[in-house]
Amino acid sequence: AGCGGSSTTSSSSPGTAGSGTVTIWHGYTDIERTATDQAVADYNATNPAWKVKAVFAGNNDYALTKLQTALVAGKAPDIAYQYGSSMALLAKLPQIVDLTSRVNEPAFDWNDFFPAVRLATMVNGKVLGVPALVDNLALVYNKKLFDQAGVAYPTAQWTWDDFRAAAKKLTNASAKQFGWAYVNDGSEDTVWRFLALLWQANGDLLTPDNSKAAFNSPAGLKAMTLLHNMAIQDHSIYLDNGNGNYLNVFNAGKIAMLWTGPWDISSINPGVRFGVQILPADVSHATIAGPDNYVVMNNGAQRVQGAWDFIKWFTSPQEHLKYATQTGHLPLRKSETKLPGYKAYLAKFPSSAVFVANLNNVTKARPNIAAYPRISQALGQAVQAVLLGKMTPQQALSSAEQQVNSILASGQ
Repeated sequence: AGCGGSSTTSSSSPGTAGSGTVTIWHGYTDIERTATDQAVADYNATNPAWKVKAVFAGNNDYALTKLQTALVAGKAPDIAYQYGSSMALLAKLPQIVDLTSRVNEPAFDWNDFFPAVRLATMVNGKVLGVPALVDNLALVYNKKLFDQAGVAYPTAQWTWDDFRAAAKKLTNASAKQFGWAYVNDGSEDTVWRFLALLWQANGDLLTPDNSKAAFNSPAGLKAMTLLHNMAIQDHSIYLDNGNGNYLNVFNAGKIAMLWTGPWDISSINPGVRFGVQILPADVSHATIAGPDNYVVMNNGAQRVQGAWDFIKWFTSPQEHLKYATQTGHLPLRKSETKLPGYKAYLAKFPSSAVFVANLNNVTKARPNIAAYPRISQALGQAVQAVLLGKMTPQQALSSAEQQVNSILASGQ
């Protein structure tokens, strides 16, 4: 990873030298934008030297492209919100600051962040970002549909067999009601749900050195076979085409279970009685998180230090819990759950309790390598083919393995 400015922006610098303004780019709207603006105002009111300017830089889906363009033009911000999946590409940019020594300062307490979010900041052993947001997949279910079908609510002891049996009982073809929904457009949405299954079966996406595919394995076959059996034999899966309609169908009482995250909770209709539980297990209850990060650009040693001072403050336990209580975001740090304000947070967002506990089930992260988007595309198409009945599980795994190994062998 090429990281700019690490020799001139040492974390041993005694405080912030100079004064001025540092800029943070984000893609937040609505309550998140309001909360971000309020946090910046609070910081500026107490910081006499460096002021922070928050700038809405457009949809987060285009954050990487916009940042790359700004860097070429010499107009980059000091801090930018970026998807965790972009870290390997960001690592190639010489302007991105290596934050490894800074996060390891004792006062920052790097180990206080949940393991899931720390993993997503690292490329080739270097920390290139500070966690901005964390989520995970859990099982969200419609209590009314379970009651009507006489099926007991999901428990933390559920296995894949329990899950499949419940989904089958909760499916009613004549009523166009499904037990489960799966995003099946072949995108990363398709893949990261499959990765949760793969990890639950104790499998891996790639070999430890990221040189070859590892998913064409007994674990991969078990995961793919479960999808095949539920979709093709049981017909218990609503296949979403990627337009997010699964949530509308869930709200209409036609889907009993979703594997989704905190981002969908606020869009569930108030009249829907729902519960949240950890994912079912094969070998484990493993889940997956999609953490996003703040990255720092090298706009000179003093501005890097000014940016770092703000990030330290903004991601401190007290300030982040305040922000989370405004937005519904999950805590980034374990210590946030020990603060007095955490009870108020859970009172406002009761479903978050399971999502927070579920962070302990995130023990792996998607590989931060530049080839990942192409790997995801190959695997996503394989999963899609199985769910549509166009390939057997083994055919799909073998085909995807060949494509992925070719991608990795090319070194691109």
